Amino acid sequence: MFALIGIVVVLGSIIGGYLMEHGHLMVLFQPAELVIIGGAALGSMLIANPIHILMGIAKGLPVILKGSPYSKAHLLETLKLLYDLFSHIRKVGMAGAEADAEKPDQSPVFSKYPKILKDHHAIAFLCDTLRTVTTGAVSHHEIDQILETDIETHHHAKAQPVAALQTIADSLPGLGIVAAVLGVVITMGAIGGPPEEVGHKVAAALVGTFLGILLCYGFIGPLASNLNKINEEEGQYYQVLRQGLVAFIKGSPPLIAVEFARRTIPGHVRPGYQEMEAACRGKAS
Repeated sequence: MFALIGIVVVLGSIIGGYLMEHGHLMVLFQPAELVIIGGAALGSMLIANPIHILMGIAKGLPVILKGSPYSKAHLLETLKLLYDLFSHIRKVGMAGAEADAEKPDQSPVFSKYPKILKDHHAIAFLCDTLRTVTTGAVSHHEIDQILETDIETHHHAKAQPVAALQTIADSLPGLGIVAAVLGVVITMGAIGGPPEEVGHKVAAALVGTFLGILLCYGFIGPLASNLNKINEEEGQYYQVLRQGLVAFIKGSPPLIAVEFARRTIPGHVRPGYQEMEAACRGKAS
């Protein structure tokens, strides 16, 4: 939502200031310049990136417009899930929880949290850890190392679309200059024509530079920065899961293990201890 507001503010400020100086909006409407800049940017993105990175960009942009999913409510629900899961394992044993890990959509614990169940990587993060623990052949130190490696690998994969998007943003001023140079070439060809026609072509060439810089610093660059921040929040979310899992595997009671997880949550979205305790015990009862 704030990304959309920001886009409106950028466009409103630029167009408003331009109109205050009695500029003509139709002069800025240069479809050919947009085709040159946008097409070249899209082509260079296709040249530079494999399909999985392009898919990552396509999946990330809607998330930016909707806002970060890692709100305080979502994190509190995650803490409830961890408490229910740990309490369930305390009752049925680690071997008894293997069925929950194999079919989480049919699990009496996971099925109570449909929003989290849709996060396939988070569910796999939890269930794969449970499967590994049930083998009984790994220590909690090794489990911690496995989880840390998983988080680093996932974060690296998420960072690649951000880097690709930022690279495109950085290239846009240069592509704007390309469009401007082409406009100057066309202007040189019409230099003997009417002054109005020459002036229109010069304006079109300058609009190319304007669009390249605007798209870089006004839109694509900030979108890449926003997506990077969401990825950082996602990485922090998996650290919350990791801390809770490792604390429980070490032998902490469910509520204490969840407290380890809660302390990993950044302060601006962290639930209070009493809020967490009330939510967890209320859910369990």
